[in-house]
Amino acid sequence: MPEIVQVDGSLDAFDRKILEELAVNGRIPVAELAEKVGLSKTPCQNRFKRLIAEGFIQGFKAILNPAKMNLDHIAFAEVKLTNTQEDALNSFNAAVRKIKEVEECHMIAGRFDYLLKIRTRDIKKYRLVLGERISNLPYVASTSTNVAMETVKERG
Repeated sequence: MPEIVQVDGSLDAFDRKILEELAVNGRIPVAELAEKVGLSKTPCQNRFKRLIAEGFIQGFKAILNPAKMNLDHIAFAEVKLTNTQEDALNSFNAAVRKIKEVEECHMIAGRFDYLLKIRTRDIKKYRLVLGERISNLPYVASTSTNVAMETVKERG
């Protein structure tokens, strides 16, 4: 986890410690969290609720094991668009969000426009997703695929 820094100074050392602990274990009981960050339970709980209300904590989710679900094939698709005006970008963005196999989508400054992380059960399924869904997204001119051989580090 990178160091947590807040430019406007609204986070103090206790807030940062709370966020760092929650990033590692989002299910930690408040009493244990309070002990780890050096606060009593009530002030810790108040800070926790404030961090949620102010949007520093966006939510909590279960981190699933892709291998257990036969979804351990990862490919990265570089996508080049025919048009990069705002309407085209918005159209592409809305459409790509609907493809469940796309775990991440990043607009890139470089030789292509988007980098997509796609998770499927195997290369055969990836080929279908690429050919039938991604290649047919609005304004897609071309794609190029890189297949992950091994995941060394992944957030989660």
